[in-house]
Amino acid sequence: MLKKINLKVKTDLGVCTEVLSWFEQLNQPPIPDKDIWYKCQTLLWEAFTNIAEHAHKDLPPETPIDLEATRFERHIEIRIWSYGPGFNLNQKLQEIPEFEDNDDERGRGLKIISMLADNFSYDQVNERNCMFISKGY
Repeated sequence: MLKKINLKVKTDLGVCTEVLSWFEQLNQPPIPDKDIWYKCQTLLWEAFTNIAEHAHKDLPPETPIDLEATRFERHIEIRIWSYGPGFNLNQKLQEIPEFEDNDDERGRGLKIISMLADNFSYDQVNERNCMFISKGY
């Protein structure tokens, strides 16, 4: 492990800029392939907004979202801990229409994550859910 960072934010899409700024710490020294770094940022953005908009949609804005990101020698791992009802990720991905058939844009974030990530899971752990994403470089 080269670096591990943590952040706790409230359920508010207004903190997306803060989340991305926090994540920048992992790009020091810069990952040689800028395209991979942009994909990592996209993965974080899509995952965070999915949690804030869907997993926490019926929860008060004070509900915390815990973020953890770790840079290893050849990959980055992102974990986002949330509350709210869990769901079967594989089943949900099968139910979501493909991009060309998805005019209402619902569920597109999960599809984007599944396409860009090397590993992607959503599991219930005790009273919380953990969205796990891994991307190699």
